[in-house]
Amino acid sequence: MRLTTLLAASVLASGALPAIAQDALQDLTVLPPAQNGYKPTKTEWGEPDISGGWPIDHLNGRTPLMRDPKDGNRIYLTDEEFAERTEQVAILAKRYESEDSQGKMGIGHWAEVAAANRRTSWITSPSDGRLPPYAEEGKRLSGQMRSTWRRGQAFDWPTDFDSWDRCISRGLPASMFPVMYNNGIRIFQSPGVVAIQLEMVHETRIIPTDGSPSLPRQIDMWLGESRGHWEDGNTLVVETTNFKPGPSITNIGTTGSPPENDTPLSPQARLVERFTMTGPDSIVYDMTWTDPVVFTAPWSARLDWVRDDDFSIFEYACTEGNEQIRNYINVSRQERAQGMESSQ
Repeated sequence: MRLTTLLAASVLASGALPAIAQDALQDLTVLPPAQNGYKPTKTEWGEPDISGGWPIDHLNGRTPLMRDPKDGNRIYLTDEEFAERTEQVAILAKRYESEDSQGKMGIGHWAEVAAANRRTSWITSPSDGRLPPYAEEGKRLSGQMRSTWRRGQAFDWPTDFDSWDRCISRGLPASMFPVMYNNGIRIFQSPGVVAIQLEMVHETRIIPTDGSPSLPRQIDMWLGESRGHWEDGNTLVVETTNFKPGPSITNIGTTGSPPENDTPLSPQARLVERFTMTGPDSIVYDMTWTDPVVFTAPWSARLDWVRDDDFSIFEYACTEGNEQIRNYINVSRQERAQGMESSQ
């Protein structure tokens, strides 16, 4: 039922995108700037009202975070490439029905897929649509990260698992990108505060917009310390620092991410996001990640959100952190005791 709703919403959402893509098709390397002339309604206390349901499941249509090198600097797919992606999505969308007909329950009952779109990647800068190279310290930190996605790794203690393995946090900016399921996002507002509820790992970002001072840098959190302000009458700008090291800032659940959940962050990491209302039911989400300790340059991404106030957020009843951690450790120790290579 949810999959049917998702595909229907995707069709509606994709109908809002061709106007942008059509203009850009004259030059496949150009991403049009967000139109900021729209004036949203105001809250009772005078701030732009961006509250509501903004699920990003309509973006879960095989667009990768990082661009395939063969696509070079192209922001958009060609007509032929778009037709190929559309065919791939149609095949994936049939997995649920196919499994049911065979009396099976597999990835088709878990992973959701939306209509294809023309974007070659969510990353818009650098121009090749890929994460910048690591700095030397970034390479070292990446090598120290642990996750169940790392092949051949031994498990002896909870610190051998990342925060997503342990059902603690998917982290930022990963939580703002579409994943295989649980893509619900809701925005709530009250005087001086914006809250962003995330369906995946049931987290809520609290963002003061009243000019209150930030917390000391010694206090770190999984989703960092955020402060927001309003620009141009329709854009919420959020700056986040004080990140707690641990989560991979990109992860395997986002198509085209590094394959082992091993993209680290440092205490100098900084995330700047812009939420620009371009219409009553549309937001352009831009983000830039800067971490000079890990990366040789900043990187940016953009997603186009579509309102869906009827989207129902499901409870993210994550129990793996309570049971599977112990199971992984027991199996890993047994395999090593028997001289076997890790099966993970």
